[in-house]
Amino acid sequence: MTTATPPQLGPWEADSGLWCEISAADFARRPALFLDRDGVIVEDTRYLGRAENLRLLAGADGAIARCNRLGIPVVLVTNQSGIARRYYDWHGFQAVQAALAAALAKAEAHLDAVFACAHHRDGYAPFNIADHPWRKPNPGMLLTAASRMNLDLSRSWIVGDRAPDLATGRNARLAGGILISTGTIGADGDAAKALGTDGFVVELSASLAEAVSMLISRGRLGAQAH
Repeated sequence: MTTATPPQLGPWEADSGLWCEISAADFARRPALFLDRDGVIVEDTRYLGRAENLRLLAGADGAIARCNRLGIPVVLVTNQSGIARRYYDWHGFQAVQAALAAALAKAEAHLDAVFACAHHRDGYAPFNIADHPWRKPNPGMLLTAASRMNLDLSRSWIVGDRAPDLATGRNARLAGGILISTGTIGADGDAAKALGTDGFVVELSASLAEAVSMLISRGRLGAQAH
């Protein structure tokens, strides 16, 4: 797996507020599963910057392993404003990601790519670009992944725990998005549902494992997706 900090990404090549880690460059126009991290794969502890605070959510490792076995590219896309706010730095992020990779490996699971954006309007320079193309709900991370990994966005899906995650998918013209909602739907659920269109399907699920099962069983993701 190749890592660059800052990554070499054309117009963002000098931007140290971006992270790009890719395991393979050509997925032959396959659809991908894009995943938010906190609240989807791991517990959302608010600004997770220490490896010892990482906790996998139940079934997340098995869900990713299932996608791996089916040849579905799994791509992590995460906003990391904690770096812009100086709550932790890229070394902390890297330590968390290493712990996550190790935890997933125990279930024979892996991420095919990791994209992260540190920028936030309230951050400290140089990570204070207010509306960076990579910061969700802007689609920059997904568009870059598609370009660098040869993915088919039109058949891809995104899973997140907040409406802006799904908005990112719609802005990138994905097939649809799934909101992880473990309790009362609330405002985020309503906002997520409002994103649904004829070209962008919105679903709700209690967990990543349930979301992946839904996508695979309905033929929406994988070799049979169309």
